[in-house]
Amino acid sequence: MTGGSAVKRLPHWLLWVLTALFLLLLIVPLLPSVREDAEYQDHQPHADLWQQIDQLAAQLEKPAENARIDPVWKAIPGYNGLTMDRETTYQLAVQRPGKPLVPILRETEPTVQLEHLMPAPIYRGNPQKSMVGFLINVAWGEEYLPSMLAILREEGVKATFFFDGSWAEAHPQWVRQIVRAGHEIGNHAYSHPLMSRLSESKMEEQIRMTNDVLEAIVGKRPRYFAPPAGDYNQKVVEVAYRQKMYTILWTLDTVDWKNPSPQWILQRIVPAVGNGHLILMHPTSSTVQALKPLIRQIKEKQLQLGTVSDVLSSQRTDIVRLPEF
Repeated sequence: MTGGSAVKRLPHWLLWVLTALFLLLLIVPLLPSVREDAEYQDHQPHADLWQQIDQLAAQLEKPAENARIDPVWKAIPGYNGLTMDRETTYQLAVQRPGKPLVPILRETEPTVQLEHLMPAPIYRGNPQKSMVGFLINVAWGEEYLPSMLAILREEGVKATFFFDGSWAEAHPQWVRQIVRAGHEIGNHAYSHPLMSRLSESKMEEQIRMTNDVLEAIVGKRPRYFAPPAGDYNQKVVEVAYRQKMYTILWTLDTVDWKNPSPQWILQRIVPAVGNGHLILMHPTSSTVQALKPLIRQIKEKQLQLGTVSDVLSSQRTDIVRLPEF
């Protein structure tokens, strides 16, 4: 009996089974590569999407800028950097196929902030920050405060009012009204002295007494001290710093105490105003007349307006703050 004749006597069904097993052994090793090819094809569009995200991130991301001491401008606040949340940007893009890519940007804070610097006066915010602040020193009179507050409310602007302590003590209702309107308050010493001419104990007394008055009226102590007439020395800055306060000066001065024309104020301030500037003013007739056009012309220069805290914050002004995804 030969082998060939034995094979011929195998049942047909068994031959089919053996043939099927043989083919299966040939095909199974090929299946992983088939699956990989299919997955590669499925993910190829996503690979392109990640490439787009990386390219956009390279255009939009910016490093944070640390606070520093400038030889001219003294303490300069830092400015937040920008980083793209790639994963959230990707997930949003997958949910919106065929729509433009929407980058989800996050701010990154500087490693050095104002509080890390040695005590120094502050004349301005960071030069990258497209925001301007009004410093309104109040040491006499209240005749023009109602009109000034009305204009600020109509224009949607918050300012920082620096109060002489003795004036605030005599006019607590105005301090309360200004705070209720959402404005920030600051310390302008108690009796408007030239601070650099005082002893260290008198410097401390002028600042502390005003803080006590303001706290008694509105329940909070201010963070900022504006020395009367801008007069200070390093000792003044250090005394304020020990009371957890920054010494604030100004970048631009309206000189409104000389009662110039409103047009003169506009011509002095508007061409010069820029990123991070702090503008000094008082509640005078000249300022009230100039205030509305001043606000509008500043806004026309694509500058936002805010309090001293807003201007000195490292938070950026150039991104839309989207909700968390």
